[in-house]
Amino acid sequence: MKSVTIIGCGAIARYVAQQLRAEESLCLGSVIALPGNEQAARDMLGAEGSIGVSVGELPGEFEEQADLAIDCAGHGALRQHGTSILELGVDLVSVSVGALADRELYSTLLNAAERSGAQLQIVSGAIGGLDALAAARIGGLDRVVYRGRKPPIGWLGSPAESKLDLSQLAEAAVHFAGTAREAALAYPRNANVAASVALAGVGFDDTEVELIADPGLNENVHEIHAEGAFGSFDFEIRGRALPDNPKSSALAAMSVVRSVLNRQAALLI
Repeated sequence: MKSVTIIGCGAIARYVAQQLRAEESLCLGSVIALPGNEQAARDMLGAEGSIGVSVGELPGEFEEQADLAIDCAGHGALRQHGTSILELGVDLVSVSVGALADRELYSTLLNAAERSGAQLQIVSGAIGGLDALAAARIGGLDRVVYRGRKPPIGWLGSPAESKLDLSQLAEAAVHFAGTAREAALAYPRNANVAASVALAGVGFDDTEVELIADPGLNENVHEIHAEGAFGSFDFEIRGRALPDNPKSSALAAMSVVRSVLNRQAALLI
């Protein structure tokens, strides 16, 4: 039985924990939680397992007890815990792909993984089509564009508030146009998809991004346009949120579960 550690205890973490507990071949062994969230972590973990605010605070030798760690807690959690987990040789699955727009963090995490032989896996998250995009990269990509459309409420707490009157918006409006790196750094809670598209395709600095507030939407819409030696494709997905949190993508949580199950599947697709 493989033991899994989850970082975080928010909506995505709770969904992942619930799904993994149903798998007989997996054991949710521990949770790394923010200080003050220990009770929420205990509720998610159940009677068994351990809780800490860092790898070092979990009992025993982490690398001997955890077969896999899953980051469901955002950019700050990947910064705080990612390097120490990878240095111990434990594979890490993360939803916090936007944090990798920081060149220093990107290098630090990859160096830690290379030294220990561990693997950092970024899940597809709220978007699809990344398998086709990554395959197309092999033959050469000429252009990749990502457009993220959300209802105005979905941009609250982001730089969009200083550029648009979100409460009075009558029609769709672009509030950001630039590179995936700029988007991921400026919109850490909203541009993980842009970062995923960048890593699968032409990179952070060559991926074009538009972020749009659209009062005609009641869901999040993600679009990819790609051109290259393979031809071209356009992909669109309309994503729903998890019931527990209107800002957490249901598909992002599902993609974490899929990544974990794929690690022990006899057939991969």
